[in-house]
Amino acid sequence: MQKILRIDESDNLIVALKDLHAGETYQWGNESVTLVTEVKAKHKFALEAIPVDGIVSMYGTAVGKATKAIAKGEAITVDNIRHYAAPVSLEQEPYEWLAPDVSQYKGRTFKGYLRDDGRVGTANYWLIFPLVFCENRNVTKLTDALNDALGYSNNSLKSFALDLTAGAQEAITKPKLFPHIEGVRCITVTSGCGGATSDSKTMCDVLAAYADHPNVIGITVFSLGCEKAQRDMFKESLFARNPNFDKPTLYFRQQEWNSEEQMMQTALKQMYESMKAVKPQSRVDVPLSYLKLGVKCGASDGFSGISGNPAMGLVSDWLVTLGGASGLAEFPELCGAEGDMVKRCIAFDDKKKFLELMERYEKTANFFSTTIADNPSPGNIADGLITDAIKSTGAAKKGGTSPISAVCDYAEPMPNSGLSLVCTPGNDVDAVTGLVAAGCNVVIFSTGLGTPTGNPIVPVLKISTNSAIAERLSDMIDYDCGPIIEGVPLPTISEGLFERVIETASGDYKVKADRLEQYDFLLWKRSLDL
Repeated sequence: MQKILRIDESDNLIVALKDLHAGETYQWGNESVTLVTEVKAKHKFALEAIPVDGIVSMYGTAVGKATKAIAKGEAITVDNIRHYAAPVSLEQEPYEWLAPDVSQYKGRTFKGYLRDDGRVGTANYWLIFPLVFCENRNVTKLTDALNDALGYSNNSLKSFALDLTAGAQEAITKPKLFPHIEGVRCITVTSGCGGATSDSKTMCDVLAAYADHPNVIGITVFSLGCEKAQRDMFKESLFARNPNFDKPTLYFRQQEWNSEEQMMQTALKQMYESMKAVKPQSRVDVPLSYLKLGVKCGASDGFSGISGNPAMGLVSDWLVTLGGASGLAEFPELCGAEGDMVKRCIAFDDKKKFLELMERYEKTANFFSTTIADNPSPGNIADGLITDAIKSTGAAKKGGTSPISAVCDYAEPMPNSGLSLVCTPGNDVDAVTGLVAAGCNVVIFSTGLGTPTGNPIVPVLKISTNSAIAERLSDMIDYDCGPIIEGVPLPTISEGLFERVIETASGDYKVKADRLEQYDFLLWKRSLDL
């Protein structure tokens, strides 16, 4: 395999695909460079001498400025460059895009749950959640009890514990009592009481989005009684989300009960009867245009923008061309890629909305004496993502190259077709939570260092940017994009990824996060606690 890569012919940075050593000479096209420092795999080195304040470029765009003179063949580090992005202008030429050839996918379908309102689910769950953190325990207790009793739980660790402590005593595995329901899932929260009222309202908006999601067939809602996120606030959010919401709904307010045990037993009985009354529904073949894909990266490395992200970006472009929808989240991961995002927005109002949301995010970061550009984690930096612009331009690749048809604020629903920018923070769970709230029914998540992240109601398909992590964390990774680094063509890997997405949406493939029962949910608190 090749050892170096120049991503765009205008770049003055070269990516090391393997560990490189000082004194070695490498050729790219007509240009030759001898390394003057060691360069670790995934890191970059200068193809030319760069003066102080000189522009450092990758992916065909500025990704930093030199803080000191950088020699030709010298490794790029946090000590010699800083974050920098080219200025953004709203006055740009209309974006021209040549849609990819998707003839091989014409007529393809996936097996989904076609709902009465025309939407399509990729799963079939009953959802339990609280309106305040005081009720988290009741929510988890009820969920665990029902999943055990109804045969949905994965009892492998319980079996191991019983064998360890009692000697060869195995947990009883029960058949699913309601095969037409795929499980009981729950959400726990960190809001609802105290803090800013706006955070309670945002929480209700997100919970309403989850309740209304086509992957959910019924909900059970717990409250204490004295919280800020009152039941009426949630109902208002639910009505705003869907005035015709008619799923089975159970409410329990603990301060109205004399006994918690009595409340919990009643809740269990009512849920059992409600689930029993759910009309069985089978998956049916529906066009790929009913897919709403969320694209996310986390625990990223220096290969993320070369393998995993471009692979899902191509899948995103194919789906958009087929009439489906894709959501690109993580606004901090677009810091440095704003110019490309603005250029690709179809509507002028969306260009302005995107920049206003980015500015709002920056102001919040400034309040805490930091900046949106302070995004790369120590793990990112150690694996070659030195500046936020380097990380962001690579992260933006997961949104492909299609035009941007909408810009959605946090908890706003995304359109049924086209690429949307979905405002979320960069943190893994916060971002996936926001993508699902926007309406995504499958999420692709690329990782270079590994993460178990999942979601309570939507499958999160984990793809690796390198084969080493796919092998080491095989219980977390669903698809390996590492062969791209070894020279396998990007479209070949992307085709395999798209097939895995279709299998996942159809219920034919169970993502590793669900096998591990990794059901993560985390709200984004956008206001300051009062």
